[in-house]
Amino acid sequence: MSRPPLILSAFLMNTTSHIIGGAWRREEAEQHRFNELPHWISLIQKLESSGFDIAFFADVVGLYGDHEGGWASHLRRGLQVPSNDPLVLLSALAAVTDRIGLAMTSSVIQAHPFTFARQLSTLDHLSAGRVGWNVVTNVQENAHKNFGAAGLAQHEDRYDWAEEYLEVCYKLWEGSWEDEALLQDKTAEHDRGRGLHADPSKVSKIHHRGDRYSVEGPHLSSPSPQRTPYLFQAGSSERGREVAAAHAEATFSMAPRRDIAAAHAADIRRRTAKFGRRPEDVKFIQGLSFVIGSTEAEAEQKARDLDDSIDDHALIAHTAGSLGVDVGHLPIDAPLEDLEHTEGAQGHLSEIRKIAPNGRVTLRDLAHFRARSTRIVGTPEQIADVLAGWQEAGVDGVNVINSTIPGSYDEFIDHVLPVLRERGLARWPEQLRSSTSLRAQLTGSDRLPYSHPAAAQRGAFQHFSAAATETETETTKSHTAEELVARH
Repeated sequence: MSRPPLILSAFLMNTTSHIIGGAWRREEAEQHRFNELPHWISLIQKLESSGFDIAFFADVVGLYGDHEGGWASHLRRGLQVPSNDPLVLLSALAAVTDRIGLAMTSSVIQAHPFTFARQLSTLDHLSAGRVGWNVVTNVQENAHKNFGAAGLAQHEDRYDWAEEYLEVCYKLWEGSWEDEALLQDKTAEHDRGRGLHADPSKVSKIHHRGDRYSVEGPHLSSPSPQRTPYLFQAGSSERGREVAAAHAEATFSMAPRRDIAAAHAADIRRRTAKFGRRPEDVKFIQGLSFVIGSTEAEAEQKARDLDDSIDDHALIAHTAGSLGVDVGHLPIDAPLEDLEHTEGAQGHLSEIRKIAPNGRVTLRDLAHFRARSTRIVGTPEQIADVLAGWQEAGVDGVNVINSTIPGSYDEFIDHVLPVLRERGLARWPEQLRSSTSLRAQLTGSDRLPYSHPAAAQRGAFQHFSAAATETETETTKSHTAEELVARH
């Protein structure tokens, strides 16, 4: 039976040490060059030419929770600090690429939705529609404090926040401007003289009033190729799955086993019906790392060499820090019985418990979860076999985790990709399409389908159009904007 090609994403971060803590110290590793633009240009162009669909940049806007008594450990180990803003980097990469999707994480806490919507519309214009957004609520207490909060918002409150944030963005992206509102007609005759730049009847304010935001509008960017960027989401808690089923076009997973990934995908696809969406509207992209050898023995030796360079405490701090607990003072095999009481990444903790004997989680489990649970070790043919199994479990694509840059991607491109192509699990270069949007690459259409909740905002604000306001102001003068809000 023929298979569709896998979505190929490179899992990146504009920092030295992302997922596999300590690997930056390996002699061949170059991720310490993260401040250098040529480092990223070379990598992204290589990924694009080889057939990767997405360069996805993770991000944080604060430190992970304390480890070993404070945050000095993060600096010594390079735990995602320093890290740079991916939005700025993607703006530069858009200028030197023409096909690969450029996706980024941005938390709802870090920018006002009016500003953020404008930034992504601008980037979507400049990249010809290749922008993706990974919607996150942020589990780091320090991040919340960096933006004026007293501490970490409760789990459910964070998702309420995210859904209003999305609502504001949808109104701006989908509802404020109609298609073909921007005319830029230099010759049209009009009652104010020659030329018509934009049609006032097709541009509207949104007058959003919510629990967190009050946004009048209009959106200051005209509709970009995708309008709404391609939407990713990675929540795995009960509420996170509901948000994914309602909003996500693709979800990122770090499931430690195929059966867990299969159950997760089936659950979210089942939930889509209540939001009027189809199960196939949500794609699943699994995070996996690879240790590749010409023989199985060579691959296993390379895996042992990699393990020798890994910093266990960096891995522990990464996971436990997102759960809001400092366990750095405990023995490596100490059981962690009380983590479920944290306000941190609850879905992540649940996944760890599923692979631990009797649900008993130790510090060593935390370290191994990050480094090994999503690792595939073997020859290119063995790796292709395993990836076919993940696809059978309901996974649509792979988010390739690196231990070293560019080495992890060089090896995958040179050795695994040819085998995947031969098996129909990856596209051949001649099948790649340039100058299309990211959404079109993945779904065949530039715009969100009408079944997506964002589509409900299309045409919803015509009563707030510039022309409607002008008419009422100049003729009847009977209604203020506030009265219109109350009426509608």
